[in-house]
Amino acid sequence: MFQALSKYSPHALGVFRIVVALLFLEHGTQKLFNFPPSTMPAQPGTETLELITGILEFVGGLLVLVGFLTRPVSFILCGMMAVAYFMVHAKQGFFPANNMGDAAILFCFAFLYLFFAGPGQWSVDNRS
Repeated sequence: MFQALSKYSPHALGVFRIVVALLFLEHGTQKLFNFPPSTMPAQPGTETLELITGILEFVGGLLVLVGFLTRPVSFILCGMMAVAYFMVHAKQGFFPANNMGDAAILFCFAFLYLFFAGPGQWSVDNRS
């Protein structure tokens, strides 16, 4: 049975890429356009960092969503999420469930996977 499922691997990878990109894109729209409205205000003195991360999340999310330059963009976003975890979340405690860093870790490893696996089905990178 599992062997038969393997033929759908590229499709599952494409769905994974699209869902990860949509969730990530939401973080960018929240920082740039306050949509959806944020319940946590930005920390004073971090406006420039918020703008940079918002742009990376928005533009990177769009690029990954359509599957354009998926591997290099995923590499950059993976690194960005690792830095975000250690700059913001790790200082608040060791356990990700307590320091609210679990999303950063999941995005980091999702983008690491996309860097190695590629975009999968339904992507600009794989059109022919």
